[in-house]
Amino acid sequence: MSIPFCPYLPPPEPEMSYRSLRELRGGNIETFYRTALTYGHYLWLKGCSGRAILAITRALYADLPDEAAVLREWPLPYRALHWIVVNHPNQDFPGNPRISFQHQATRLRGERAAIRRARAWGVWKLICAAKPELPADTTPGIKQITLHEIERRLANHGHSNEVQIWQSAFRSP
Repeated sequence: MSIPFCPYLPPPEPEMSYRSLRELRGGNIETFYRTALTYGHYLWLKGCSGRAILAITRALYADLPDEAAVLREWPLPYRALHWIVVNHPNQDFPGNPRISFQHQATRLRGERAAIRRARAWGVWKLICAAKPELPADTTPGIKQITLHEIERRLANHGHSNEVQIWQSAFRSP
């Protein structure tokens, strides 16, 4: 089976590893962002959907300013994350991404927690739309928030056009 290229991610390098990101820690945030997207694409093409989602999420959570030049070419990766979940060939994810983002949205702490939580809820909702059959976490006390609440949080904490970027991911093929 051939794995398709993701149209929402930069083309990957021929060889990449976790070191591709580790070497950039504390460096230029735009380079880190683009490399995280590229590495996510590399992992996707190697058949590692779960690891690809993790790498792309590192880009999503990066502390990029609204006006970062890299965002003009590679907007926040909501579409890429949605596309990968839609195009994953079955329900066998190494870890359930729906539960993973639900947990991130309810448990992230520390610096920039509000925007990271809002983005986690945004991806959670995209995953629910892409693969509604993936089970949710039904642990008592885990509350699921509404579409309107996600929009409000992204508008309050995210980039000026983040709600529109997120909403456009629902319409991605």
